[in-house]
Amino acid sequence: MAVARQHSLIEAFLDMIGAERGAARNTLEAYGRDLTDYAQALADRGRSLLDATSEDIRHYLGDLETQGLKPSSSARRLSAIRQFHRFLASESHRSDDPALILEGPRRSRGLPKTLTMAEVERLLTVSKEGLEDPARPLGERVRAARTACLLELLYATGLRVSELVSLPDSAMRGADPLITIRGKGGRERLVPLPPVARRAITFYRDLLHQKHLGLSKGGWLFPADSETGYLSRQAFARDLKVVAAAAGIDTARISPHVLRHAFASHLLQNGADLRIVQELLGHADIATTQIYTHVLDERMKAMVRDLHPLAEEKPDQTEKAEKAV
Repeated sequence: MAVARQHSLIEAFLDMIGAERGAARNTLEAYGRDLTDYAQALADRGRSLLDATSEDIRHYLGDLETQGLKPSSSARRLSAIRQFHRFLASESHRSDDPALILEGPRRSRGLPKTLTMAEVERLLTVSKEGLEDPARPLGERVRAARTACLLELLYATGLRVSELVSLPDSAMRGADPLITIRGKGGRERLVPLPPVARRAITFYRDLLHQKHLGLSKGGWLFPADSETGYLSRQAFARDLKVVAAAAGIDTARISPHVLRHAFASHLLQNGADLRIVQELLGHADIATTQIYTHVLDERMKAMVRDLHPLAEEKPDQTEKAEKAV
């Protein structure tokens, strides 16, 4: 099967999930890479996308395991392959679906990385140091204020890093306590914006406008000299690690996604409902949010221990009962 033909089939599939399912750009790029790798592996075995068998797919997944690919990454590739072969069958490119009977690799359900409330507080405090020092060059102050603002916003809202860096400048204007976020699949959700985050935005925006003489750059809240016109996720991740190191936090433990986990975990620790956290995070399925059930488990144990009438009696309660007898 010609390489051009295989490429056109993959492109047709990506166009379909982009148009019909509203798949995000990052998802499309990941699926494109996965399916191109799969097609090449088939070609190495003398097969193609149109005549691959279930055994060919098992062999491919086995090779991924031998290469040391994580079960979660293998599961994502199998998901792409399953959807692709379902597409080929539905579009009559094939009469069968070789991926239909396959089972995915077992994935361990590890706990999400997070930070303690004290660590987040220290991170935010360090990010604001020196922001109001007039002796510091304006360019340095703008960059530091941008990082501090990003941290406040991320921890206050739990946005995905792609949603955060691409916020339009107009999203934070006015007195509305809610902002509209367009997330994965084009789904929109309302996210509350606490006063502390608004103050961070105002301070950063004022410095930014001083640097650019009051002129906006491209309509983004976090403009940058990049292809998109706004700050890249990688640049923010690097700045975050610099602040973490200054705060005495192991940089291997921190990333923008870890702060998103901290947002969710700390809300649940303080009594938030899992459904509300699901809405705030923009998860389409509550099963995704249930990675935080370890937090709920601890909370439920504490509630039963402290509030249930049949819970173990405290010493003073036992003593009172004995005296009453």
